[in-house]
Amino acid sequence: MVELQEESKRDRTGVELFAGAGGLAMAVHAAGFRPLLFNEFAPRACQTLEANGAKPRGDEERIPEPGEPWPLVAGDVQDLDMSYLLGRVDVLAGGPPCQPFSLGGIAKGDEDRRNMFPQMFKAMRQIRPKAVICENVVGLLRPSFKPYLDYIVREMEMPFELRDPEIPWQEHDEALIEARRGTASDPSERYKVVMTRVNAADYGVPQVRHRIIIVAFREDLGVDIDQFDEDVLPQYSEQALFRSMLDDSYWKRHPEVPDHVRALAMARARAGIRKGVSLTADESKPWRTFRDAIAGIDENEGKPLPKIDWDRLDRNEYRAEGFTDHIGWPGARIYKGHTPNELDRPAKTVKAGVHGVPGGESVMLTDDLETPGGTTYRHRYMTVRETARVMTFPDDWKLEGPRGEKMRQLGNAVPVKLGAVFANAVGKALDTASGPRP
Repeated sequence: MVELQEESKRDRTGVELFAGAGGLAMAVHAAGFRPLLFNEFAPRACQTLEANGAKPRGDEERIPEPGEPWPLVAGDVQDLDMSYLLGRVDVLAGGPPCQPFSLGGIAKGDEDRRNMFPQMFKAMRQIRPKAVICENVVGLLRPSFKPYLDYIVREMEMPFELRDPEIPWQEHDEALIEARRGTASDPSERYKVVMTRVNAADYGVPQVRHRIIIVAFREDLGVDIDQFDEDVLPQYSEQALFRSMLDDSYWKRHPEVPDHVRALAMARARAGIRKGVSLTADESKPWRTFRDAIAGIDENEGKPLPKIDWDRLDRNEYRAEGFTDHIGWPGARIYKGHTPNELDRPAKTVKAGVHGVPGGESVMLTDDLETPGGTTYRHRYMTVRETARVMTFPDDWKLEGPRGEKMRQLGNAVPVKLGAVFANAVGKALDTASGPRP
């Protein structure tokens, strides 16, 4: 992980809560923010972080020197005191557990004991970071949760307006609305908040993944919010993917695709055009597809994953030409409401499960026909390595635990490439801010 050991010239620093498998942490570090602290609750995810360079911090509250291992505190974030980092942190990042607001979860929202947004607010008060990056599910935009989302934004704007634990959040929200009308005596205690609804595919991730990303900048820094908004605009599109298929540039990258598979993808592209997708060239790049991910993109460019033999769907660990976690798995089924991934589209949303995930997110169609000259394609489960690739994890990032745990970690993660767009934009915003310098 050489690239993750390079330190920022400005020695920007970061803290990561709910670090999980490290997707957002990787993105933030690669953007030049040196980790001062990681926190994660799940034991297997902690093992993953340790396998990739983190080291248990222990009880000593100290600032690590550049080049030291990432300090990891495993356990409940509610028990974590970060006051010793006050004034030392440029970026606080994290994705609080999404299950309270997820369409696939119980969706109790603010009443769910797994709701950890209050811990993000507490961390903001304790360390007063220059910026905050927070990712969560698009379910927060549902009408039933939207009032709480508005409250989250106001809390991030004014984290030092303390809530009485005896009063409901709605009552505190009214106090925040009132406080918002006034001017803060200390601008470093208020933040400007930008919320962006994203589809990861629009940012170069070979996966359709709808999320919201909330970024907050301390008011005293004078960050150019308009420029930040411009820096996080999408750069990829479905239209450009269809155009690349029709002008043959997509197929030149994948000359091995059988004619019958190509014909089906071309028919879908033409159907998309008939539905109003523009053929007019623009500056957007083609959506990356599942096939692109398997062939290798970005850090994995030129490293195609070997084909899984049908007689190796046996759950047995082996290294397929040097690739770990590229293991066949039996029992994949397709049925109504359980549709599979297709190779010439971005993958479906990777979720925090393995077997039985609604929608067939972990099942894929292959290029192989069930019978010669037939119309039905063979299918199987995605391997962990294929799943990691559609989450844009580099192949040398280690995942710990059995298959189910690895898939769960990936499903809970932030795609590295999506996180990188926002982390780099935050870094640029801080570097060009007109307010107080570090």
